[in-house]
Amino acid sequence: MTDTADTLQCPGHAMKFRIIPVTPFQQNCSLLWCEVTQQAAVVDPGGDLQAILAAAMEQGVSIVKILLTHGHIDHAGGAAELAARLGVTIEGPQEEERFWINQLPEQGLMFGFARVEAFTPDRWLSDGDKVHFGNVTLDVLHCPGHTPGHVVFFHDPSRLAIVGDVLFQGSIGRTDFPRGDHAALINSIRGKLWPLGNDVAFIPGHGEMSTFGEERRDNPFVGDGV
Repeated sequence: MTDTADTLQCPGHAMKFRIIPVTPFQQNCSLLWCEVTQQAAVVDPGGDLQAILAAAMEQGVSIVKILLTHGHIDHAGGAAELAARLGVTIEGPQEEERFWINQLPEQGLMFGFARVEAFTPDRWLSDGDKVHFGNVTLDVLHCPGHTPGHVVFFHDPSRLAIVGDVLFQGSIGRTDFPRGDHAALINSIRGKLWPLGNDVAFIPGHGEMSTFGEERRDNPFVGDGV
């Protein structure tokens, strides 16, 4: 996916977003911001921090928070450095993800990243929590399976979900990593995501956007016909 920007307009709740592919894995880092206050959150800054900062500058927004869906290096590898540069907090994932965040140094060596330090988020998130920036509120859904502490962020007024590596256009997240759980992943998708509605668009961790309705119709792993 190329670097793209879009606006989801809802009276009194307008949120804009821009997708910034980062790292050699082309992970979809998301810049979300409140159209009223121009306060922004960065979801999953795996690396390429200059590209993320440049996107924020181009949009004229101020990053006030970092949000993480899970602890794999392509999603979390740049979080601590970005937080230190900007003096902002890191929220998420769910605490079971400490398992992966503590292994960031080893993940970095394995995949050829620059040195990455482990860290502790300022706030671990739980199912049902909410996160805020500007006038925007995101709902938190704990969706384990790809990793044990994976979370999804949902903006109901915009009908937009940021799902990390839980679900992709035409596919689902891998579960062959340590503490992956295929059955839990399927339950997360069908039990947590589908009830949000077929009209919900989602930003996956990699690749193109889709909607839950399209995936229920066509996805060979979790479609309604499977």
